[in-house]
Amino acid sequence: MGKRESIPDIARNLGRWTDAIVARVFDHNSLVGLAEYSGVPVINALSDVEHPCQILADLYTIIQKKGGLNGVRLAWMGDGNNVLHSILLAAGLSGMRVCAACPKGYEPKQEIVAKARELAGEPSGADTAKSSIQIVTDPEYAMDQADVVYTDVWTSMGWEDEREQRLKDFHPYQVNAKLMSLAKSDAIFMHCLPAHRGEEVTDEVLESAQSVVFDEAENRLHAQKAVMACLIN
Repeated sequence: MGKRESIPDIARNLGRWTDAIVARVFDHNSLVGLAEYSGVPVINALSDVEHPCQILADLYTIIQKKGGLNGVRLAWMGDGNNVLHSILLAAGLSGMRVCAACPKGYEPKQEIVAKARELAGEPSGADTAKSSIQIVTDPEYAMDQADVVYTDVWTSMGWEDEREQRLKDFHPYQVNAKLMSLAKSDAIFMHCLPAHRGEEVTDEVLESAQSVVFDEAENRLHAQKAVMACLIN
């Protein structure tokens, strides 16, 4: 998109044919262009900056399993990627407490962290706020007493040439039984799928009773139907 035909022209064509556009793109700016020129709602199904539809499904899953969002402590393990960005923003809006453990150099975008803290009413990162957003490098610290444990692939789209280095840098962040044992005994494990088994998560955790990854997968259908129902008149 944007090579054979410009994004504004694509947007104006699609806007004449459809009631909404759902787009998975690499470059977030492609979504911005579609929204600017289409004249119909544009839903971000995935970009290199955010993955909001996934997180809506995740929030619904957490509500199902934990009874609500306010005060829920979520531990993130791994890359400061698009999924984490949307989790942080959701935490700021919902009262969740997020502690993200990322290797040095792989932290989420500073502007996303700042926006999440602003939404949470937590400009200083203080734990006294209704939500708290922490970015750390220690996976054990982040995991301590977590209600929800979340991870994603170590090599996201566009970073394939860094795969070997990332496997080394992220190894201490693998969610295995030992690390999972630091969370609460009733903690749930989440992953947006597809998972690279044996890399960011072991089979033992992914197939455990604590894993809710296929509940998440089902809830993507329900949450994204709801998004369309809200946006399409």
